[in-house]
Amino acid sequence: MTGHFAFDVLIIGSGAAGLSLALRLAEHAKVAVLAKGPLSEGSTNYAQGGVSAVFDAADSIESHIQDTLIAGADLCHEGAVRFTVEHGPASIRWLSEQGVPFTLEARDDGSREYHLTREGGHSHRRVVHAADATGRAIQTTLEERARACPTLRLFENHVAVDLVTTRKLGLTDNRCVGAYVLDRDSGRIEVIAARFVILASGGASRVYLYSSNPDGSTGDGIAMAWRAGCRIANMEFMQFHPTCLYHPAAKSFLITEAVRGEGGHLLLPDGTRFMERFDPRLELAPRDIVARAIDHEMKRLGVPCLYLDISHKPAAFIEEHFPNVLATCLDYGFDMRREPLPIVPAAHYTCGGVMTDFAGHTDLPGLYAVGEVAFTGLHGANRMASNSLLECLVFAASAGQDILTRLADVPPPPPLPDWDESRVTDSDEEVVVSHNWLELRRFMWDYVGIVRTDKRLARARHRVELLLREIDEYYGHFRISADVIELRNLAQVAELIIRCALARQESRGLHYTLDYPDTDTAHPPRDTVLVPGNWALAERMPGW
Repeated sequence: MTGHFAFDVLIIGSGAAGLSLALRLAEHAKVAVLAKGPLSEGSTNYAQGGVSAVFDAADSIESHIQDTLIAGADLCHEGAVRFTVEHGPASIRWLSEQGVPFTLEARDDGSREYHLTREGGHSHRRVVHAADATGRAIQTTLEERARACPTLRLFENHVAVDLVTTRKLGLTDNRCVGAYVLDRDSGRIEVIAARFVILASGGASRVYLYSSNPDGSTGDGIAMAWRAGCRIANMEFMQFHPTCLYHPAAKSFLITEAVRGEGGHLLLPDGTRFMERFDPRLELAPRDIVARAIDHEMKRLGVPCLYLDISHKPAAFIEEHFPNVLATCLDYGFDMRREPLPIVPAAHYTCGGVMTDFAGHTDLPGLYAVGEVAFTGLHGANRMASNSLLECLVFAASAGQDILTRLADVPPPPPLPDWDESRVTDSDEEVVVSHNWLELRRFMWDYVGIVRTDKRLARARHRVELLLREIDEYYGHFRISADVIELRNLAQVAELIIRCALARQESRGLHYTLDYPDTDTAHPPRDTVLVPGNWALAERMPGW
């Protein structure tokens, strides 16, 4: 029997965006939070650097806005940037009220204020942090609050299969009314109905062979929204973090941006610095520039990795500022107090996503998107360091306020049908899934990586189209598993990335192509918008 549940709000995702939204709504609505594994197994838990917000008297809102616009390579939407930055300090204070243990420092008057660090692209110290494990501190605190909240229902080890819309039910007005969900423990498909559904499912960096993200970053929300009829924008802008630990057992452990912000040097294997040949800001250049520089030098020299060195700083400084990075690197045999760390770039952040407004609305009534899954216009062609957690918090708060104003006016959804498994069987070819998974991630890394060409992209498009047909055939004949769901979503997101990349005939921000190495200055910058049904490209709607 299919399990049926009904809530006012269903939140798909349990990171900073999902849990902060859930806690803001819990006093006023019946809320469910869906997590693919344990609550903590999302990208937030692995974020090291911090949250950017203006607290320093020498800093300003305008400076933060300008730094973000510059990092976004003229593609940020200034209104979205201003909205986010202006609401930043309040979001930090809200986290403090929840109990997040941010690092503080004593002032001359005896007061204790946020210790602020600096990261690439920022002109001032404005990154609020909890040592070098800010994401873990935020995730742990919000998770503790969520588990203690009696009005929150937490569905751990549950994977969203697809959204349910009234159009799929044969009704006239189209609205999102819930989701089909796989209980990984029982293998049963359950039905969760809700007045409002929020995608807070994170990004899609696991579409690449090497990624700093946890295994669950498979673009589920983006793929589900696309299948439900929502526009997707700017998927060509996939950010590669320049400094992930190079070690076969490390699974691309991320070396925080703050190591460079606090004076770390990037080195060639012979110990010489090289960033002066790529950008006057040296190691503090935006991530896309740093990642391309590292990629260029690795290919030029034919070496598997480069190095990041902060050993010229006192050992006590490193131990105080980077205790978690130090401890993890020691586990892998590297002592950053005494030697450089081997590093490589890895897929890190999805700048595009499901198109939303400032309240998180998507094209589908009843469906919201917040956090990395969403395209708000904040990041443009390149995300500036520590603006991602900020976006999660600001837009979760905004979406929460909007939902509260609409809660009394939206009726409960109609009864939702069971998931139909009457014509499927158990698969005896699970090896197909693992082979397709590896093939997809490898050709995305080879053909749609840091440096692209039209020829590589065309090859990737051909391969992903074949793969999608094979996955659809498999999906229609066999009982689904979490691996099949994620593979289906990854392949769909891969196609979106490739289509967007082919449409942008210029190099801008994170999208760099050898066929069009210059930025198009003859025309105003525009977003790449994909419209379901016909792959039509359109500029962002005025006033969206």
